[in-house]
Amino acid sequence: MRSVRARAAIGATLVVAVALVAAGLAVLSVLRTNLIDQADLQAEVAAREVAGQLALDTAFADLDLDDEEDHPVQVTDEEGRVVFVSQGLRAISGTASTGVSPVPSASAGATPSPGDDDDDGDDDDGGDSARPARGEVSSDDPDISDGTATVDGKRADYRFAAVEATTPAGLTLTVHAGAPLAAEQEAVNTVRGAMLTGLPLLLAVVAGVTWLVTRRALRPVEGIRREMAAITASEDLARRVPEPDSRDEIAALARTTNETLTVLEASVDRQRRFVADASHELRSPIASLRTQLEVAEAHPELLDLPGAVADTVRLQVLAADLLLLARLDAGEKPGAARLDAGALVREKVSQRTGDRIPVKVEVEAAEDASYEVNGSRGQLVRVVGNLLDNAQRHAESLVAVRVAIDGVGVRVEVRDDGAGVPEDERERIFERFVRLDDARSRDDGGAGLGLAIARDVATRHGGTLTVHRAPEGGAAFRLWLPRAA
Repeated sequence: MRSVRARAAIGATLVVAVALVAAGLAVLSVLRTNLIDQADLQAEVAAREVAGQLALDTAFADLDLDDEEDHPVQVTDEEGRVVFVSQGLRAISGTASTGVSPVPSASAGATPSPGDDDDDGDDDDGGDSARPARGEVSSDDPDISDGTATVDGKRADYRFAAVEATTPAGLTLTVHAGAPLAAEQEAVNTVRGAMLTGLPLLLAVVAGVTWLVTRRALRPVEGIRREMAAITASEDLARRVPEPDSRDEIAALARTTNETLTVLEASVDRQRRFVADASHELRSPIASLRTQLEVAEAHPELLDLPGAVADTVRLQVLAADLLLLARLDAGEKPGAARLDAGALVREKVSQRTGDRIPVKVEVEAAEDASYEVNGSRGQLVRVVGNLLDNAQRHAESLVAVRVAIDGVGVRVEVRDDGAGVPEDERERIFERFVRLDDARSRDDGGAGLGLAIARDVATRHGGTLTVHRAPEGGAAFRLWLPRAA
């Protein structure tokens, strides 16, 4: 029951079973209704044939009765007394009377008594309009009833139709003629038996076909499961699950799984390189600091205190960068505080009093210009600071910052007049622990994390960070952030 194939087969079988049962019941109901309507019509036709003969003053002994066994006839008079029954009729129910023995009464061709003539004359004058006129058969719909009859010792169910007729002598008689229901019962029973016999076989076929089709459809899923289990066991993220040739949901699942494995592999590789590079970067300042402390312990007069402080600061900055990167990789939310990018840049520049080259700040003036963005103040200040540090290391005589509106966002551009960034290196410089040769010569101890942190923070704030060639010939880093709504 826990198998998808089993649940699909059982579910499909139950649905088909309910549908077939409902359809079968509907078919049986329609079939039975149609057969009963046919029996009613046959009974009415037989009753009207007999009533027509009586209306023409045919004597009971001369009545022409066809198929007396299939259409038993009982005739009653106005008092409800049985005056005629068809040959072989031994018992009857469902009509006006259960009698099958005619009692003495006026015959169909007898002349009524004077009292009867008076009564009939009253009818002609409009006394009892429900009865047919002399020599006529009632045109109203006959009364239909269920009953039984025993003909020649055989008892069966019948549908009886009652039709009134008035003889020329003024005697009103009611003719009850029956039509057998044996054919209806036999047909219904036959259809019911066929359904009961075929239903289990059909359900077995449905269950088997559903099982096989589901098994075939889910076969690629089993291949994906086995490969994922093998990948988990081997920890080899370079492996991929098989992709079926079909264009269905399972093929889409396989493609998505492989895309996820690709991203996971890249993430793991990036994490491994990060750990290896971080270990390498931490090793140098720690080793240098330990060497200085060991020398100071043996020869206090040789202690290089400024060098020890520099190594400690370098180690502290590197640890802070690694901690921030770890938080960013863990998915830390940037926050939703409203910040003025122009004010933030001015404040950051005003705090950098020890820069080698003074920073020129330009905030574009414009009517209804709003430089407000949403995000983390600390992280955005860190981005601006990293970009300014990078410009200070490479500039010859100019470092400038310009804040302007750019479409639906705010652009912060940091320029310098240094050597610039080669076009083929403009994406690589944003990778972690990447330092160009020129940067290595200028920056003793730089870890190559500043630009990587800046881009990660920009991306997590819904923005971008790119590098271009500045008009002054150096690099122009453009930070774009969406404006606050």
